[in-house]
Amino acid sequence: MPAPAKPSTVTAAEFVRNFGRYRMLAQKSAIAVTSHGQISGYFVPADEFEEFERFRALRRSFATAGLPEDKVKAIAETKMDPRHAHLDVLMDGQ
Repeated sequence: MPAPAKPSTVTAAEFVRNFGRYRMLAQKSAIAVTSHGQISGYFVPADEFEEFERFRALRRSFATAGLPEDKVKAIAETKMDPRHAHLDVLMDGQ
């Protein structure tokens, strides 16, 4: 699979003046929109944004600070399966 192309960059003023043109170009690849020399956002095809939103909705993380004490203790006492002991070398020097 080839690497994604680097987004085209356009100033906000140019983007506003030629919105129709950039709307069409964004169907092929993202358009980076700058303001005062900084990227302020990206204009992307609707299907790519919807895919991103689906991915983000599936992503979950948990703060251990909010876990009950019994769960924290259970996690702390967990031992790795011996079949994975060869991976211990990856932790050396940490």
